[in-house]
Amino acid sequence: MNSLNRAFTRLQAKRRYESWFLRFGLADGNGTWWLRYLLTNPGRNGCAMSGGSPGQVWATWFPRDGAPQAFIQEFPIADVKLASRSDPFSLEIGSNCIRDNSCRGSIAANGQQISWNLQYSSRFSVTLSNKGWIGFSRTPHSDAIFSGEIRGQGAISQGSPLGMGVQGHNCGFRHRNFWTWTHACFPQQDGSLSTLEALVYEMPLGFRFRKAVLWHKGQQYIWRRLQESVRDPHRLKWNFYARSRDCNLLAEIDGSGASIHRLPYVKTDCSGTFEVSNNSRSRIRVTLDLPTGRQEFSSENDSVLEMTGDY
Repeated sequence: MNSLNRAFTRLQAKRRYESWFLRFGLADGNGTWWLRYLLTNPGRNGCAMSGGSPGQVWATWFPRDGAPQAFIQEFPIADVKLASRSDPFSLEIGSNCIRDNSCRGSIAANGQQISWNLQYSSRFSVTLSNKGWIGFSRTPHSDAIFSGEIRGQGAISQGSPLGMGVQGHNCGFRHRNFWTWTHACFPQQDGSLSTLEALVYEMPLGFRFRKAVLWHKGQQYIWRRLQESVRDPHRLKWNFYARSRDCNLLAEIDGSGASIHRLPYVKTDCSGTFEVSNNSRSRIRVTLDLPTGRQEFSSENDSVLEMTGDY
């Protein structure tokens, strides 16, 4: 059992969000899927506004050429079943379900039907941030390989592997006023996947949380001091530099272009919404200075960049 997926929220919680999400690029290069299973204020039946239902399932399609398309179906609390903390993780929202290593879904939205049945496995998992009841950001599957089938947009994609990406899990009493997050996959010649994940967000008293984690050749590198040279939430660009005793890192992520997706998130106090920008087909270039020499990774569409708020 992957404990990083275990739910923190109880269905009696009146103010809290918790989500389990998957982002994977299809092996055939045709596009990328972003799937999200979301709980919002289950103890008070969500918020009385569009997008505020206690149970939600999201599916966003980022085509290789063209603008993203989002499909969201909302569910009442009666359709939500959550495993107890002592049992293996399982969340059911209507006919949709996510577990530690698999998920299925079937939603109807915008006049279309989207369905999937997926399995995934990985070699690396990490907790990026853990602030107790305030919130956390965990990555149960960082170098995930997906298999199975997804149907939508008039097409059927299936395979083993179907694609690669990430399965994440986050939770909070409220959303942060700003955050920047990225995750990227880099296939290596030996068949392994290297991954980079980085997160910056606002904390009380004017502090900021900063962390970047690189998984490469079976070794984990961690940086807690990131120097940001570019952070542009409008064009969706982020550059940062990090230094440590073992490795120096330069990351340049470009999420501009037709694949930018902007979506309103509902605040947990039900006072309104705020906009989150996501490009799940971002371009990234990484330069590593290791004791053994310099290495460079790059990808045209196997990274995600997400931002909200201004510093």
